[in-house]
Amino acid sequence: MIRLSPTHATFTLTLSCPNRPGIVAGIGMKLYELGANITEAQQFDYAEEQRFFMRIVFDIPLSDAIKQTLSAAIAILSDEFAMEWTLTDMARPHKVLLMVSKFDHCLVDLLYRWRIGELAIEPVGIISNHPQDTYADIEFYGIPFHYIPITKETKAEQEGRIWDIFQSSGAELMVLARYMQILSNEFSRKLAGRCINIHHSFLPGFKGARPYHQAFARGVKLIGATAHYVTSDLDEGPIIEQDVERISHADTPEDLIRKGRDIERRVLARAVRYHIERRALLNGNKTIVFSD
Repeated sequence: MIRLSPTHATFTLTLSCPNRPGIVAGIGMKLYELGANITEAQQFDYAEEQRFFMRIVFDIPLSDAIKQTLSAAIAILSDEFAMEWTLTDMARPHKVLLMVSKFDHCLVDLLYRWRIGELAIEPVGIISNHPQDTYADIEFYGIPFHYIPITKETKAEQEGRIWDIFQSSGAELMVLARYMQILSNEFSRKLAGRCINIHHSFLPGFKGARPYHQAFARGVKLIGATAHYVTSDLDEGPIIEQDVERISHADTPEDLIRKGRDIERRVLARAVRYHIERRALLNGNKTIVFSD
């Protein structure tokens, strides 16, 4: 977790660019000139594509215009190194729109981690295709709840409503916390790099309905879950995080479901944290993930 100082601002700079000598030196010198102190630095040279990736966390004395000053300085480096970059103020929680269907275990887990301060997010809304009384036992802490049922005939209209909520709430990330509706290609494109899904399988795996029952019928020895960015290719977006758990012939389908839910919770939470801490960098159909 990022440690914040009352006298300094903490920023995370992520970047990718064609690899060449002098990138690290140039960035380090520019931050030094601005009075910044680097507290974390990770880099990766993707040799096959001759592309360089980097994540830097640094502290810098507080001032009213510090982000504008930093952005202007990094823009100069961007021109020099042909960088794609993001600069994130780590003191500001990431605004997240949560989407859920009938199964609420991932939603409850994310709300708990937010409530105890483990995830630096600000939930700005919960959207479900089920009415709110489906979740009568869950405390939503005043987070706006939106019931938006989806049918084949209303899909385009309802996705328009969801997009309006995403924009009006200031959301920066949409999390499909076991939201069991397929997003349209157009909607997926709008959310590129800003929507994370949890898939109840270690992809590639058993697709379609009742995946744990399919796994049981095949006598699998591992089950898992996959968190990925949503794209128009169903369940084939860039993978952020995965995990597995061993099972045996003695496990029933109900055991697989119970263990699977546990994996889904922790995989989704890690993926959300990697995203908001700018540890996951998109690289085409893949991700570069700088773990902590």
